[in-house]
Amino acid sequence: MKFESLKLRGAVCVLVLTACVGLLPAQQQSGSREESIAARQAEKAKGAVAPVPDKAEALVLKLEKMLLLEPTGFYPYFGSVYQGGGFTVGAGYRKFTGDNTALFVQGLYSFSNYKLIEGGIVSRDHFNRKLTFGSKMGWRDATQVNYFGLGIESKEANKSVYRFQQTFADANAELRPVKWMPIRGTVAYENWDTKQGTGSFPSIETIFNAKTAPGLGADVKYFHSSMSAGIDWRQSPGYSRRGGLYEATLHDFNNLSGGPYSFQKLDMEAIQYLPIFRETWVLAGRARVETTLNDNDAIPYFMMPSLGGGSTLRAYDSWRFRDRHSMLMNAELRWTPSSMLDMAFFYDAGKVTSKRNDLSFQKLKSDVGVGARLHTLFATPLRIDFAIGNEGWRIVFSGGPVF
Repeated sequence: MKFESLKLRGAVCVLVLTACVGLLPAQQQSGSREESIAARQAEKAKGAVAPVPDKAEALVLKLEKMLLLEPTGFYPYFGSVYQGGGFTVGAGYRKFTGDNTALFVQGLYSFSNYKLIEGGIVSRDHFNRKLTFGSKMGWRDATQVNYFGLGIESKEANKSVYRFQQTFADANAELRPVKWMPIRGTVAYENWDTKQGTGSFPSIETIFNAKTAPGLGADVKYFHSSMSAGIDWRQSPGYSRRGGLYEATLHDFNNLSGGPYSFQKLDMEAIQYLPIFRETWVLAGRARVETTLNDNDAIPYFMMPSLGGGSTLRAYDSWRFRDRHSMLMNAELRWTPSSMLDMAFFYDAGKVTSKRNDLSFQKLKSDVGVGARLHTLFATPLRIDFAIGNEGWRIVFSGGPVF
């Protein structure tokens, strides 16, 4: 009996303890579970390894840092000395004097012996990111710039070259009253000193004269002012998959040397990107017109609107067609097979004329082609295009977008 009494008392104690646990606050029980889960997660974290970006992602990040973040100190400089100058190598140095203001000096050298050195100051994002301004000065030497004569019917066989050295200095500003409305202004001094061309093609003066190459032998000093306004809702001028740009720019070239060669020019440009299938495919188009405002003004051949080269008619030589007025149209179907590579099918068409009324869709020069572009989110450091036109085929290597 005594043993059975002890068993009964033990059972009662177990029941009482169980009841007491059941009466504990739910929050206290939940806390115990959370502590247990946290302990297990901490134990797993001891062996966890932070994700490492693959080589492609690492390259994109590095390019974005170089091209977008404007680091202090020395940096590689990607650009062009002058259209048609070929591959370039370059470097620069930047020093910040505040959060938004930097001094810079940079230079380029091309395999065709083109040279550029410039330096200046830029100050960004004032008045709540509405105003950016700056100034620069420099010197450029282009040794073998193409000239084929005037007009859309100029002959490829008449290819000649000229050289110029240009000293320049400017002050510029961009105001955006709203984010999508850029208003830009520039005043500049430009000294154009033309010389005998170098390279394997004849120099310009051996084929052309002052009538077929207006301003031949002239050295002019311009006070160049320009003003532009438009709407711009692209992701970036360097790379975009949606948005557009619609802009007009008025140029005034006042010859400080006296005499002829003062003139005004109006540039109008429209760019549109239409994404398809969540931006995997993009339709991109550009239309541009450059027109001198007074047909009685004398304009040097080296200042005339032109077509031909890697950013206009890609199957033709740089500066292939020149005259007082020009029109250009580009269309591209772009496909993104990976995060940093675009492929494109494109069509280019355009013409130059001596009279504005002759700008039409008749007698256009055109080409078609395919291309590949290495890009970051906001820049295009390398573009390769293969184009075919009625004067043959060309491969374009460029350090920027076509538009």
